[in-house]
Amino acid sequence: MFNLQSLADQFISPLVSKTATSLGAIFLTMTVNWSVSAAPAIIPRAPDIAASSYILIDATTGHVIVEKNSQEALPPASLTKIMTAYIAAEEIISGNLLLADMVHISEKAWRMEGSKMFIGVDTQVSVEDLLRGIIIQSGNDASVAMAEHIAGSEEAFADMMNQYAEVLGMEQSFFMNASGLDTELYFNTMSARDLSLLAQATIARHGDFYPMYSEREFTYNDIRQSNRNTLLFRDRNVDGLKTGWTEAAGYCLVSSAEREGMRLISVVMGAASEEARAIETQKLLTYGFRYFETHKLYEKGQVLANVPVYSGQENALDLGIDEEVYVTIPRGQGEQMAATVDVDEIIRAPINSGQIMGVVNVVLNDSVIFQSDVVAMQDVEQGGMLKRFLDWLSLLFGNMFSG
Repeated sequence: MFNLQSLADQFISPLVSKTATSLGAIFLTMTVNWSVSAAPAIIPRAPDIAASSYILIDATTGHVIVEKNSQEALPPASLTKIMTAYIAAEEIISGNLLLADMVHISEKAWRMEGSKMFIGVDTQVSVEDLLRGIIIQSGNDASVAMAEHIAGSEEAFADMMNQYAEVLGMEQSFFMNASGLDTELYFNTMSARDLSLLAQATIARHGDFYPMYSEREFTYNDIRQSNRNTLLFRDRNVDGLKTGWTEAAGYCLVSSAEREGMRLISVVMGAASEEARAIETQKLLTYGFRYFETHKLYEKGQVLANVPVYSGQENALDLGIDEEVYVTIPRGQGEQMAATVDVDEIIRAPINSGQIMGVVNVVLNDSVIFQSDVVAMQDVEQGGMLKRFLDWLSLLFGNMFSG
């Protein structure tokens, strides 16, 4: 019996495939301009910062705005406690720990030197109070008590810290204790870049616990202690994170602030004094907010282009992006960007929703500021024999006359 479908599969489909292959190396480029004219932003050079190492990033995008010696491994002092608190929060999220859990205070924790929460030996303290003791009071005793409760010993907890550092991409960090207290034999190391990554993860993942970093004081055992981050008292935009000091580390500060929808994270290490670390941090934050902005580029699922489809039940396909996209740009330059979407000129069904179809590039002042895959926004099933034959003819004659 004469079978049209068999004939199509035997002769027409290979011809369509051959035609598409011969043209498939050609790319269709669609350009979308937010503005017809582009005036480059005038931005002064970054301020001079009196510190051994520093970095300023956009917390939303991770874009580095300013940095110096940011990859250098340095003793972080009590900035270590950001990791200690991070692990505690992760343990709570995973269900291994509760804020109301009571923690036994060992003699080792009680005897810790330096900044203290003043917990008593052989007493029971809640996880929630210990967290505040770590974050607000920078208690070395609270840090050791939390480490022992979670991992059994401070040494085992340090192993956890190193594993978390690896997961977070903190390449210059190595931990030997939970407090950051230096000894003659050992001390922890972290880089400004690593600390910015840790702060970024803390803010993004621990929304229920992050407000503790903005609390100005905490009273335990009838002893009231103020948060050592003096910027909390000076700048209403600042809401975290942590200070640190030892003779080896100098004065350090990881800070975060939010203004007009933009959140910045700054890290200053090795400043000369408590006042200096606050002043230098304020310089970085002011520079970032004044000259840069976080710009929402695309909504999740936003359609970027509509392209023709051959051999399908549908004649066109929406292309888009499967994630919400933000970029950091000079302030006021949001309308000066241009986007190009590059896809194969010949697109043939069948196509699955989410299938990668090309690339989008967003350019500002001749620099690519964002690049990502564009994907099919819907399924397109293969058309019948007649549809595929007609599309083959269209491609064939289009190829003939285009030459």
